[in-house]
Order: sequence, then C-alpha cells, then structure tokens
Amino acid sequence: MKLLSPTISRLARLRLWTIGQWRTDAAANQNTVWQDLLAAGQYTDFGRHHQFSSIQNLSDFKRTVPLQDYDSLKPYIDRMLAGEENVLWNTPVTWFAKSSGTTSDKSKFIPVSEESLKENHYRASKDILSLYYAAHPDSDLLTGKSLVIGGSHQVASLNADIHYGDLSAVVMQNSPFWTNWIRTPELSIILMDEWESKIEALARHTINENVTSMAGVPTWLIVLLKRILEITGKATIKEVWPSLELYMHGGVSFVPYRAQFEKLIGAPINYLEMYNASEGFFAGQDDITADGMLLLCDHGIFYEFMPAEEWGKEHPKTLQLNEVELGKNYALVITTNGGLWRYLVGDTVQFTCLQPFRIKVSGRLKHYMNAFGEEVIIDNADKAIAVACAQTGAVVKDYTAAPIYFSEGSNGAHEWLVEFDRPPASLDAFTFELDSALKSANSDYEAKRYKEIALRRPLVQAVPAGSFEGWLQSKGKLGGQHKVPRLANERTTLEEIKSFVAGKE
Repeated sequence: MKLLSPTISRLARLRLWTIGQWRTDAAANQNTVWQDLLAAGQYTDFGRHHQFSSIQNLSDFKRTVPLQDYDSLKPYIDRMLAGEENVLWNTPVTWFAKSSGTTSDKSKFIPVSEESLKENHYRASKDILSLYYAAHPDSDLLTGKSLVIGGSHQVASLNADIHYGDLSAVVMQNSPFWTNWIRTPELSIILMDEWESKIEALARHTINENVTSMAGVPTWLIVLLKRILEITGKATIKEVWPSLELYMHGGVSFVPYRAQFEKLIGAPINYLEMYNASEGFFAGQDDITADGMLLLCDHGIFYEFMPAEEWGKEHPKTLQLNEVELGKNYALVITTNGGLWRYLVGDTVQFTCLQPFRIKVSGRLKHYMNAFGEEVIIDNADKAIAVACAQTGAVVKDYTAAPIYFSEGSNGAHEWLVEFDRPPASLDAFTFELDSALKSANSDYEAKRYKEIALRRPLVQAVPAGSFEGWLQSKGKLGGQHKVPRLANERTTLEEIKSFVAGKE
C-alpha cells in the first residue's frame, strides 16, 4: 500500500490540469455537456416524445421539456425497472439507487447508468481527491485506508438483470477492484443491512487498520466512533488511528455535529463537505477556507437554477451559470447521463462565489427534517399525524416538529409540539402511532429508528389551545398566507413557540 500510494498521489495531481479547464470556463463547458446529453437522449422514448431531434437551442429545450419530478418520471422508471431499454437513457440501465420516497411512494428508484457511475460519481470522487492533494501537498492520505460506513439498504435484485440499493452500496458494488486496497472494511460488512450487527462488525474490523480518512453520514459515524472507544478503552480516536487526517461528510448539516467529532477525535483533522445525492454528485469543497462547495461542471450533469420565487408557477423561469447571482435561493434543476431530464432535485442552493462557481445547500423547496439523514417530508408528517389521529380518536389542529440533536448522553430524536382540538386518551399511544406511521411512510426514517441506534422515539408535547395562533400574532403574522412551519431542520421556530407558551403559563 505504501508503494502504491505515491503513484496514486501523482495521478491525482495530474488531473488538476483538466479540472482547471472546466473550472475556468464552466458556462461554456456546461453547454457542451448539454449538447452531449441531448444527442444521447434523442434515441430514447422520452426524447422522441419531447421531440429532442428538432431542438436547436437551449430555449427550445426549456420550452419543449417541462420541469420534472419523480412522480412525473415514475411511469418511465417503472418500465426501466421491468427491464425495458431506451426509455430515459440510450444505454442499458441495470442499477438503481434507492432513496427516501415522495408523496406517493415509500422509496424512489433513481436510474444509475454506467455513464453516471464513470463520468459522474467516480470522476467527481477523483477530482475532489485531486483538489485535496493540491491543497495539502504533504498529505499522507493514501498511505492508509478510508473508513466507509455505507448506507442503509443492502443490494437487492428485482430480476437477473435489474439491481438496486442505497447509492453508496451501488457505487461500491460497481467500483474498480483496486478500491478495495484503499478502503475498509471489506464490502460484505459495508453492505450489511442490520445496523446493530453492522456497527459492531465495522468497529471490530477497523480498529487495527491504519485509517487516514472517514466518509459517511455523521449520525452513524458518531455511534461507530463511540463503540470503537468502548472496545479499545482509548480516550480519543486519534489514539486508535494516529494518521487520521480527513472526514468527508454530506447529506445533512454538519454544524450540530462538529463539536462532538472534535471531542471524539481529540486532535485537529480536516473536514470536507460534499454534495452527493442519489441523483448525482454535484459539488465538493475545493478550499476548506472558503464558504461553499465547487460546482462540478464536467461530470455528466447539466444544471439549471430556478429562482425560488418561481416555484409553483405554470411556466417557471430557470437560469444558467452566466445569469445567477450571489446569495439568492435557487431550486436545483438537473439533466443527467442517468436519464433525469430537467429534474427538480428538491434542494435549494445559494452561490457563494461566481469565479469559480461555488454553492451551498440552503434548504428545501418544501418543509422537511433531515438532521440525521431521515429525509422526512411534509407529506410523511401529515399522513403520520392522520394515522395517529385515526388510531387514537384525537383531532389535531396544528403542529410543528424539529430535531433534537445528538448529545453526549443520548441519541437524536424528533420533538413535536401538537395543538389538539380533541386530545387522545393517551399521548403515549398517539406518539407510538405517529412513530409507526412515519416508519411505514419513509424507509430512511425507519432505518434511523432501527433499535434506536441513531434516532430514539419522538418526543411529543401537547400545547394549550390557541398557542400557535398566539405565537403567529406575536410575530405580526396572524392571518393571510401565514402558517406555522410544519417541519424544520433546525430548532429556532420550535424554541420560539415553546418560549411563547411558557410565557403564557
């Protein structure tokens, strides 16, 4: 491994010339990406239906192809899951990334073509590694191994040809053989689906490795690191892995977790944020001192940016890179080499720099909770409340919910403030039904709740009648279009309402 590492390091640094090319002229590069995607797409059913062969320019493309979401593409994806070819993409698609669902499905199945693996996920990983080496020329990152904690879903098959799993499982299952030399633990452990056994196996398999980097959702990694310290009897992770220098994170806000990581690790390391979703690898930090992540513009994805105020309009306007402004909220729209055409990801981003183009994730188009990778959307919450009411005879007037972050003494949870028109006979029974319904509606929430390893049972508190209206009135927002935010990914609103209620008692 030590002999191989310098070779890989030199190859990573050689990529910097190519990176510099697309980073310097990202807008022109994006036009080339779009033309290549359109050329491939004209041989698909989607392309024929939307007359790709007659599209002459980007304006034609936007006029001819409406914005899509998962529900609008689902009939095409269902055909692909059945093994049909040339539906959304012009080469065979045999892998799908399973992620949390939409308003109509518990899970989404995002097509992952060979092109999206090679030209997006793998190329993006190599470029982020190259940029890291450029910023840290004396790094010993590849003299050791990367600890990969993996996702929640084991690889499964619909038939002999069609397979699916969590994105990380799909990527690792198809990765080049040599990645096994620089990754730990072995793939069979990474792909384990039972989290209690998986954490134990991860801990015992990796404590004797020379781990130099880590990658994974903060929620599970904290659980793993604590278990490693229990097994080894060490005070800090740096005592276990003295060469640890990097943690690559993404998917949820790292802000609530950073202090815990610093305490667990016990010595300074580097932290890199990445924006890597089931739909594609969009961005990664190229400079840890700069705000935002570098937008990856030569990786098989064409980007459009819809101003947030356009959301809900019949013909929403979208912008290109040469039209965006700093600090404004844009909904991310993507066209990919996996067959997603003008697809609304659901995230909103802000540009923090225009040369090069750097972004940060600013929120979601809809209310959500995703502090632990659970991706609970408003539809999940509304339906779960309805089920809990039906099962307990309660009637809910209004509610809001927010995360309770990890602490030294306990796992995370969701806190709910509920105003009842008719309270349940047992708030505990209501909580049980709410929790059960959320598990049924959302596979990611279900995984995080498994044996309370990451998420414990929700904390539901009943607030007096009139609490939410009183809070809105105190903010000068009573009436009109003003509503209590149903879900939030931070605790500001919930704490304000709790303080207001406490002041009235």
